[in-house]
Amino acid sequence: MIDYRIDRGSGVPAYVQIIEQTEQALRMGTLRVGDKLPTAREVVAATAINPNTVLRAYRDLEQAGLVELRRGLGTFVTRSLARPGAEDDSPLRREATDWVTRARAAGLERADVLALVTAVLDAYDNEHDGSPPRGREPKREDA
Repeated sequence: MIDYRIDRGSGVPAYVQIIEQTEQALRMGTLRVGDKLPTAREVVAATAINPNTVLRAYRDLEQAGLVELRRGLGTFVTRSLARPGAEDDSPLRREATDWVTRARAAGLERADVLALVTAVLDAYDNEHDGSPPRGREPKREDA
């Protein structure tokens, strides 16, 4: 199950944070097809946000084809976003974990790490005209 964290100081609406955290969990394999999301009541109790905010996020996730709302039963994952290399035991994951450990030891905070990774990805995309590495499909913006 996923535990949502709402950062009220981020400037990002709470429903967007729920969507992004759900998508991240789907990409990392933390959430799998068939898994049940927490109820709106459980999310409200854990985060102190409005129930309509949770419902909006869940509706948006449903419209994206990632979850299905089943009346009286809950909200269930219907599609995975996991890619090779995201698994806990993958070499890429281990390398990323080692790199983050070194970055943190060097004094970089979370925002610094994210900014550095974003800058490197942007430079890579600019250098390669936004084309994904061979054998990879481009990310669909409408999904």
